[in-house]
Amino acid sequence: MKVIDAIKTRKSVRSFLDTPIENEKMNTILNAARLAPSASNLQEWRFIIVSDPNLRSKLAEAANGQTFVGEAPIIIVACAETHNHVMSCGQLCYPIDVAIALDHITLVAVEQGLGTCWIGAFNEQKVKETLSIPNEIRVVELMPIGYPADPSISEKNRLSLDEIVKYEHW
Repeated sequence: MKVIDAIKTRKSVRSFLDTPIENEKMNTILNAARLAPSASNLQEWRFIIVSDPNLRSKLAEAANGQTFVGEAPIIIVACAETHNHVMSCGQLCYPIDVAIALDHITLVAVEQGLGTCWIGAFNEQKVKETLSIPNEIRVVELMPIGYPADPSISEKNRLSLDEIVKYEHW
């Protein structure tokens, strides 16, 4: 599969089959995250792989009650072990770097026949308590991953290039 095909077919999956993910596939996906670029090569991302049904249920509750989160066979809890390094442009590194690593995960997941969903609606403190995450670690995103119950592909509703791209000046 070409990268552009993974981009075109990737969708937010909110219904998963009750099928375990093969270890080889998860290792391939996690290695893609490991290979992601990061500011100053800090590699602040850390990932907790949650497959225990009880913990997944608690994470779904912490995700504002989004039950489908806990129905995925695995939830990737994307964290940052950070010293809050700021790039010269004024942006914190860790949220951007973790997002880049997660995007690598989403695209390789598509290649492996899996689906994901970005979850930013969650209570960080509840997630930390559920998984015994130290206070100094930031939880950036939750990402349920599994085989989609509906593998069909629909056209994405996106703005045109003319609406989002400027050349030379705003």
